[in-house]
Amino acid sequence: MDFRLIKTDSHSSARTGEIDTDHGKIETPIFMPVGTAGTVKAVHIRDVKNDIGAEIILGNTYHLYLRPGLDILESAGGLHKFNGWDRPILTDSGGYQVHSLADIRKIKEEGVEFQSHIDGSKHFYSPEYVMDIQRKIGADIMMAFDECTPYPCEYDYAQESMHRTHRWLDRSIQQFEKTDPLYGFDQTLFPIVQGSVFKDLRSQSAEYIASKDSVTGNAIGGLSVGEPHELMYEMTEHVCNILPQDKARYLMGVGTPVNILESIALGVDMFDCVMPTRNGRNGMLFTSEGIMNMKNKKWANDFSPVDKNGTSFVDIEYSKAYLRHLFVSNESLGPMIGSMHNLSFYLWLVKEARKHIQQGDFVSWKNKMVPKLQNRL
Repeated sequence: MDFRLIKTDSHSSARTGEIDTDHGKIETPIFMPVGTAGTVKAVHIRDVKNDIGAEIILGNTYHLYLRPGLDILESAGGLHKFNGWDRPILTDSGGYQVHSLADIRKIKEEGVEFQSHIDGSKHFYSPEYVMDIQRKIGADIMMAFDECTPYPCEYDYAQESMHRTHRWLDRSIQQFEKTDPLYGFDQTLFPIVQGSVFKDLRSQSAEYIASKDSVTGNAIGGLSVGEPHELMYEMTEHVCNILPQDKARYLMGVGTPVNILESIALGVDMFDCVMPTRNGRNGMLFTSEGIMNMKNKKWANDFSPVDKNGTSFVDIEYSKAYLRHLFVSNESLGPMIGSMHNLSFYLWLVKEARKHIQQGDFVSWKNKMVPKLQNRL
């Protein structure tokens, strides 16, 4: 995988670039729909590709490891063959999921013991095993095994956890370099910056990650876990000022449309979040004019299109009144339309950001968009 920086905005740290993978090119900044268990919830793969226009999706190591399991994925020829997606895939290391199981896991230097949330069975993840799992899943971009600390977090624990994440990174890189891809295409590894909301720890971690010449991109983890947005932006800006310019930067688990625009301005290239599909399934639609709750009675007699400015066919072919009817009737088509709309909007937003960075007016455009995105319609 190669990252090419194309343009940096003269009024902010926003930038455009291209990531080349064996499954295709990714133009940044980019939003990556989350396909936790190998599927973007409630949306056909064909629609994710052709209607929504996603260039890359996510899979989750923890969930795919438990179901369908590595034997099935390997027999299928990897996740691309299993789910029919022929563009790039990134896999989370599973660190966030494992470490969120606070009552049913134990962290050791060797790795993490945990119980499955499905059946209570016991499992053990080492950095080496997590690399092997992601080789079998067949992701284009693999994440190093890390510990994601909660918020709030004591300084001493954040420091201990960060150093453990760095040691695990070294083991992840060593295992990655001594193993080969299984399915005939190139794979790459991203380290993850940790350090909670402590600037000195974030500095140490970003510098350690930046020293790894063999990697082609870097991730920023441990944010969007409950801290105020101002702290998230502060830590993101601080880390982006340290990470190398010539490698892609991925802010994990972020976020709202406003979060994404503000983080693009700080120098982030890649984003993922469950929000567009999760909120879409519950009737909350993001639009360029603000946020709509489609369960509200105000839409009951509104026969105008779901979103006249939208880019998905669902925005024009269905009315607000009909979509509200689907939600209040608990019809499964409602969540499908909501998910498709929101994902299309997120992809439109990052493509517009890219266009305005290229044009040189990104900051003025962003400053006009942010208040509109926060409107309640």
